[in-house]
Amino acid sequence: MNWRIKALFSTISSTSPPRQTLANHHQIRTLVRVRLKWVKNRSLDHIIETQTDLKAAFLLKDAIARSSTGHVTSKSIAAWQKLLGLTVPTLRFIRRYPTLFEEFPHPKFPSLPCFRLTNYGLMLHKQELLVSQTLESDTVDRLSRVLMMTRDQMAPLQSLHPLQWDLGLPDDFDRTLVKKYPDRFRVVKGSNGLNCLKLLQWRSELAVSELQKGNERAGLNSGGEEFRKFRRGLTALAFPMSFPRGYGAQKKVKAWMEEFQKLPYVSPYEDSRGIDPNSNLMEKRVVGVLHEFLSLTLYKKTKRNYLRNLRAELNLPHKFTRIFTRYPGIFYLSLKCKTTTVALREGYRRGKVVDLNALGRHREKFYYVMRTGLIHRNKGLDLLPQLDDLANEGKEELEEEEESEEEEVEMSDRCYEDLDLESEVGSDED
Repeated sequence: MNWRIKALFSTISSTSPPRQTLANHHQIRTLVRVRLKWVKNRSLDHIIETQTDLKAAFLLKDAIARSSTGHVTSKSIAAWQKLLGLTVPTLRFIRRYPTLFEEFPHPKFPSLPCFRLTNYGLMLHKQELLVSQTLESDTVDRLSRVLMMTRDQMAPLQSLHPLQWDLGLPDDFDRTLVKKYPDRFRVVKGSNGLNCLKLLQWRSELAVSELQKGNERAGLNSGGEEFRKFRRGLTALAFPMSFPRGYGAQKKVKAWMEEFQKLPYVSPYEDSRGIDPNSNLMEKRVVGVLHEFLSLTLYKKTKRNYLRNLRAELNLPHKFTRIFTRYPGIFYLSLKCKTTTVALREGYRRGKVVDLNALGRHREKFYYVMRTGLIHRNKGLDLLPQLDDLANEGKEELEEEEESEEEEVEMSDRCYEDLDLESEVGSDED
């Protein structure tokens, strides 16, 4: 083998675990081939659909806030439907939420509808800016970790911009963060001529994956024996798996799970260019990279095409998206909203995102205001004085709905490996 053994494990602390020499069979394809049925999870689909509307409203809110006039016209937003990921015309969408967007006639052209933020919308926007400022250090570390997973610690800005919402990055991160942290980031020209964001400072304390942190916490809670074995190189890290009902009891699935989990864990922060791309080890390494990337997002999900845009930088094989359907116990693939979204199953519990940070909680408040406007849109701005109470009531109702939907799944006779997802949804929109 011509690649260094240190690529097998990443450093948990300043003391690294002893390295193990891999047997040759790790460098060939021996994993069990399992045919799994397509399973639809209503709860996760509902969350993804809700997030699509929330993201669209946020983008409209940001566009209005950036506008020099403080408003947008119906004509200017008419062509934004695909950009916003909406399945309905933008004008119809923005009119659903009068508690956030106030409609008024254009000063010079009365027949042209215009939209500005309501007082409550402006207040929420200002609160968001304050929350983002308090989380800036965490945001910088998250962006650093994304770049640390890439081959040359750099990624094209055109691939990072679509991920702003998922990673919780500020709207102008490529200017503000680079200017504020010149010792950590720099915009450079890539070999392909594209502007790229480059990481200048490698921080070893950040090169610990969420899987490693989770196993360390679990090990400490259970007495630490299993984690001590991993530190000594005697065992591999196991990915949490949550299969739909009936999957885990299948003999072939259990055999495949056991074989896969026993493979050495390759940290997503280690250089993997020496690993055979057709080996079992590379397959587990790809699972680890995708697991870590989704763990870094606020909602533990992103669009499949956004990951494709970073395929080369993350050193992923050309057909890496098959991993999502091959490991349905780790990932969930949704076809909602005319696009393909991949989510990390362990990131959700009882219909809610686990460990949502302050920015995510602020976005939830924004969504409750949206939902109130949708339910009571005929009353419009008259509801604003009562909005706080109505939002809290809506939150309780929504939690009850999501809890009841959590276990609802649908199964068809189609197998994951036989399913042509491209023909199902066409090309994903950015």
